[in-house]
Amino acid sequence: MSDVALALGGASFDGLVQVNELAGQGMVTVRGDLADTAIIKAVKDVFGVTLPGTRETAFDGAQGALWMSPDEALLLCPYVVAQQKADELAAKLADAHALVVNVSDARAVFQLKGTMLREVIAKLAPVDMSPDAFKPGMVRRTRLAQVAGAFWMDDAHSARVVCFRSVAGYMFGILRNAADDASAVNHFTG
Repeated sequence: MSDVALALGGASFDGLVQVNELAGQGMVTVRGDLADTAIIKAVKDVFGVTLPGTRETAFDGAQGALWMSPDEALLLCPYVVAQQKADELAAKLADAHALVVNVSDARAVFQLKGTMLREVIAKLAPVDMSPDAFKPGMVRRTRLAQVAGAFWMDDAHSARVVCFRSVAGYMFGILRNAADDASAVNHFTG
């Protein structure tokens, strides 16, 4: 696999939150019955994480798993090993009803950092972003404005957003607009 080429060349914006395009995120989709013990064991063997429950995440260092739907998980790893891990997982699941695809080059990832990240995401996604309703360790696959995407919080002041690479420019634009100082809301922070 070649070196990662960022969709927007490392775009960044600093406003209510910092918005940065991230490089080097390996992403492998696995589709199948996520309750199948063969799939659970194979994911654990290859990625070192247990498949998470509904709308949850599971991480162990740079490796992770995101629940995307009842029959889909997005597995995260360093970009340079994504194809190797996809091949290894596919081999382990050769006798299972499952699909494994390296989607690293088909996606863009943005990091949001700052105390106002709940306000920024709430402007774009139809998700209750109150601290009681959405916590670190949760993931939502939804629309941000009119773009399909997913997001999760790594901690109280850091979140990641993933979308199709083909709409990375639009996603960055709506994140930047929502993070513009002129559009502060302060619904969750006071």
